[in-house]
Amino acid sequence: MAERLRTVFGHLSTHKPCIIPSAVAATSASNIQAQTDRFKYTLDSPLLTYEQRKFYEENGFLVIRKLVSKDKLDRYRERFEKICKKEVEVPGVIIMKDVAIAKSEYVPGQKAITKIQDFQYDPVMFEYCTLPEIVDYVECFTGPNIKAIHTMLINKPPDTGKKSSRHPLHQDLHYFPMRPADRIVCSWTAMQKINRENGCLVVLPGTHKGTLLQHDYPDWTGGVNKMYHGIRDFDPNANKVHLEMEEGDTVFFHPILIHGSGMNRTDGFRKSISCHYASGDCEMIDIRGTSQDLIVDEVLEQAVKRTGMPKESFTFEIEIVSQHFGT
Repeated sequence: MAERLRTVFGHLSTHKPCIIPSAVAATSASNIQAQTDRFKYTLDSPLLTYEQRKFYEENGFLVIRKLVSKDKLDRYRERFEKICKKEVEVPGVIIMKDVAIAKSEYVPGQKAITKIQDFQYDPVMFEYCTLPEIVDYVECFTGPNIKAIHTMLINKPPDTGKKSSRHPLHQDLHYFPMRPADRIVCSWTAMQKINRENGCLVVLPGTHKGTLLQHDYPDWTGGVNKMYHGIRDFDPNANKVHLEMEEGDTVFFHPILIHGSGMNRTDGFRKSISCHYASGDCEMIDIRGTSQDLIVDEVLEQAVKRTGMPKESFTFEIEIVSQHFGT
């Protein structure tokens, strides 16, 4: 900051050198400190600049360019393909298909798979969640006691014409029974060039300052993928930002930020990898009887389907991966 003030004073006085009064620099530093003391969604860290913190505070997301290297992303891509082709068996991983593709003739390999969740049980895939370049930024939002709470690799398929490849606008907190929300953050990394043609993320800046809204299945004629819930009411004229990203670019965003993604209008699959993190100090809460009832019912339905046990045998909790990261 002192250097910036020196430049400003230099422009104001072109005929003779100008010495910045120490009181001016001290006042400026104290003003910045006073502003950061009021920050709610980010924590003190030498990693984030004041401008980056201010941007996240105001908008609820922050893009860091070229954060993850190509060789690491290639490693995760290769592992994903092996999982899809059943060359590797990973216990607990959830494999999902597009509603349109699932009803079509099965195509071997990755072309039938649109998403895998809970890859934390695979040591290769879970490496993404432990990358220092990721976790160092995560700490700026959660603090040093960090847990990974949800993992996902998205393989957005070319749209079949039914628009089922899009994801409705939603808030991620809808899926999580833990609070406080301000100590939860998502890391979402582009595994290739992602733009509006292949269905980039779209965010509504500033909506993280609101509350968790009611979610339902949207009334789409082409069908909606399982658990692709969308917020019931939102302002259709609200400002939207499309996050076009290059391979390795990573966006960190708040769980109440309203976001979604459009159709994939290309012939290829669009890949991204993500992990949600929470502070180890976050607490589980009972979300039954709240706006999150829909997800409670569907998770219990899946649990019964996968285990054959009666619904009464389960209590609703999303598994917290007991992997802590020391920084």
